[in-house]
Amino acid sequence: MSAPVTQMWMGGVHATQCVEITDDASRLDDGSFWAVSITFEGKALFARFADVSHGEFPSHQWTPLTSQWSTSQSKSQYIAYVSQIRELIASGGVYQVNACRELSHPCSAQSLRGLFSQLLLRNPAQYAFYLSIEGLEIASASPERFISRSGSRILTSPIKGTIRSDENEFGDKDKAENLMIVDLMRNDLGRICDAGSIDVSELFRHEKHPGITHLVSDVEGRLKDGTTWREILEATMPPGSVSGAPKSAALSIIKGSEGVRGPYCGTLGWIHGDRAELSVAIRTFWNEGDSTIRFGTGAGITWGSDPAAEWEETQLKARHLISIAGGEL
Repeated sequence: MSAPVTQMWMGGVHATQCVEITDDASRLDDGSFWAVSITFEGKALFARFADVSHGEFPSHQWTPLTSQWSTSQSKSQYIAYVSQIRELIASGGVYQVNACRELSHPCSAQSLRGLFSQLLLRNPAQYAFYLSIEGLEIASASPERFISRSGSRILTSPIKGTIRSDENEFGDKDKAENLMIVDLMRNDLGRICDAGSIDVSELFRHEKHPGITHLVSDVEGRLKDGTTWREILEATMPPGSVSGAPKSAALSIIKGSEGVRGPYCGTLGWIHGDRAELSVAIRTFWNEGDSTIRFGTGAGITWGSDPAAEWEETQLKARHLISIAGGEL
């Protein structure tokens, strides 16, 4: 894969001239502009950029992939995984778990800049994100806000619930799942926000995206005076919508069944003093310096889940984006 130019782009913000890379979250409080990539497991990469401008992402060509994508779990394995989660829910140890699998495809001849250009054209997403530094390249079409911050105000907008774009209503399972994650995010924000300041400003909003509609809620609060970025990230990572509830129990199940997710389901974005835009790293392609492009897909599992239907949901979420990248799903 050709070496990409070191840069970050998100929502018209284009950062170049990387002058520092660190995993030390205390550096984020220095007022500089930092690009952020934190894996689901908490491995942090913060890149400080000296030049920040506003504009369109430079267009690049993409040659579509042509062969079959590999999956970390076959259909039968994923169905067995979902069934196992349902048994654990029945025993009372957990209420909801986000079950994911990883798709991979050889890709040694081109960077992801061209793919990101195609994502912007064919799958516009509010939190689309591109990052290239040595050993890591990410092209994300995430529709999900993890954290928006302006001064002391902090907002998170978990997605829970997915239907086809030709469907109109979400079922009780989707609404119950969304409400569980709203409560989880209220709890996470409660660790860093003033008492009484947390509010569910919107519940069960319908958001339309290419081929699908999501169920989204907004939770916001007012940060306690003196709260650091390290404290914010420690209180909220990994994102609740891609973990489960209770979060600690869900993380234990995920670790034992999936292994390492890496950048997928972590967070991507930028931090600049007391302002930030961070996404949940879903709908995301990445390369870690080798000749493989990776993509994650998953579904939230509750007691009411049908294992075969959950497999189909992971296919639904992946199908459109894989069609842009090329290759067979």
